[in-house]
Amino acid sequence: MGNSYVEFFLLCLSTLFSLMNPIGITPVYVILTERFTPADRIRIARRAMLTAAIALLVFSLVGQLIFRMYSITIEAFQIMGGIIFFRSGLRMLEARVGRTRTTPKEQEESREQDDIAISPIGIPLITGPGAITATMLLSGQAHGAFGYGVFFGALFMVLIATYLILRGGDRLSKRLGHTGLRIIQRIMGLILMVIAVQFVINGATAVLETIL
Repeated sequence: MGNSYVEFFLLCLSTLFSLMNPIGITPVYVILTERFTPADRIRIARRAMLTAAIALLVFSLVGQLIFRMYSITIEAFQIMGGIIFFRSGLRMLEARVGRTRTTPKEQEESREQDDIAISPIGIPLITGPGAITATMLLSGQAHGAFGYGVFFGALFMVLIATYLILRGGDRLSKRLGHTGLRIIQRIMGLILMVIAVQFVINGATAVLETIL
């Protein structure tokens, strides 16, 4: 039983971290906040993470309600989630920021807003469709109070790690350089694609077992 919780924790941690992709989105965050002072950038990062946390908590809590309302099975969501994860991983492997997160036009418009922490940084830069899908899927796999504790523990660890990485975005960009960030982003994309394939295999296997 203990090993299953450890495996579930590692699954949540790796999936959410890969989908939020804090290292990959750091250059975008730096560009969006370049006109602000260091103190302002810290406040923006803090508010953006609060926005992301609230959004992911809401989706993780209402995910089961959505399943019941529309008679959606976890297996179907696993397959669909795997396809979304694979597409996100492929974009990361190609070292691109997904179009579902931000576009050059949206970046330009965000500079004219008084508060960019909520949007586009909190949503959808950090909390994109992939991260939302993951929280709904993983929360559906949690069993019992301890299982939910493991899930939320992993979620908050990823959010804290993302906040710390964004907060040190300037130093990280200078130390790793553009090439280093692209390499790390590709590695995380590859990991995410492997996780996506496993999700599809798990969902398809469960469906075939019920049929056969």
